[in-house]
Amino acid sequence: MNLFELTRTLMDIPSVSGEEGEVGRFLASYLEGLGYRVELQEVEPGRSNVLARTGARPRVVLSTHMDTVPPFIPSHEDATHIRGRGACDAKGIIAAQLTAAARLREEGLEEFGLLFTVDEEMSSVGARAAAAHEMAGECEYLINGEPTENKLAVGSKGSLRLRLLTEGRAAHSAYPERGESAIEKLLDVLADLRACEWPRDEFFGETTCNIGTVKGGTRPNVIPAEAAAELQIRLVKPSGTIKEILEKLVGGRARVEYMSAAEPVRMLALEGFEREVVRFTTDIPYLSSWGTPLLLGPGSILDAHTDGERVSKQELEEAVELYMRLVKSLLKREGKDF
Repeated sequence: MNLFELTRTLMDIPSVSGEEGEVGRFLASYLEGLGYRVELQEVEPGRSNVLARTGARPRVVLSTHMDTVPPFIPSHEDATHIRGRGACDAKGIIAAQLTAAARLREEGLEEFGLLFTVDEEMSSVGARAAAAHEMAGECEYLINGEPTENKLAVGSKGSLRLRLLTEGRAAHSAYPERGESAIEKLLDVLADLRACEWPRDEFFGETTCNIGTVKGGTRPNVIPAEAAAELQIRLVKPSGTIKEILEKLVGGRARVEYMSAAEPVRMLALEGFEREVVRFTTDIPYLSSWGTPLLLGPGSILDAHTDGERVSKQELEEAVELYMRLVKSLLKREGKDF
């Protein structure tokens, strides 16, 4: 399959987080057919990371994730773009990395490998499992793929996911003085979080806080006894610093449950590539054992996770060349950078 056919084939295998089994098996079979040594690393029953290598030491590894956000949207294309779920995040990236790998081998280069993970869109359990894999000890550089508009990302924000829970006392809504509204308690806490001036950083930019879900109560005529909200904070400072600010603001008015934390990451900047700092988080914080990280991929993060997700065919073709350039540049370097 050519680059565009491979992109669409991957996109048309549904792989919402938790359901990556089929696409993982497809990739394993596809890579075995190309002569790679392939391993399916089981992360959870029915969900496996895909690792592939040539006969040589994988000094550089190309990596991205196989899962997508819901809902599944079948692929379609026109003269300039491929559209549908996973077009840029990250099935198109997988196709570009596989195509680059094939061309590198045609040129006689073998000192690289491939790593495709599950669950990046949720809690990166795939990357956490891959961190302990023996192949990591052979890798000097990890080129991770996310939609960066083919710019080399030299930094990415961290992420802190958490849940706030409040408790009240149920009562008839006609007699509110007989109860305690958990929702009103939660709203008071959320108001203070929205008004907070979160830290800024000269390199990474500003901390942002998104209130993603709010739930509570049973019906309009009952004072709600329970309420909860899920938040995601994009970090520019260590997670411990933000937790301290958060807990001081909450002041015991809600229970805080931390779901995941990934620290901000600085990445290798190579000459000859356009650079940027991205606001999103990747698998990279959990793959530090895989050597010095780099981040680059076709497509825009502004199209990812939307009903209009797309990637331009030109960017896909450019990404193939960029991945090849990165691998060649890194194989010429001596030792790890940091």
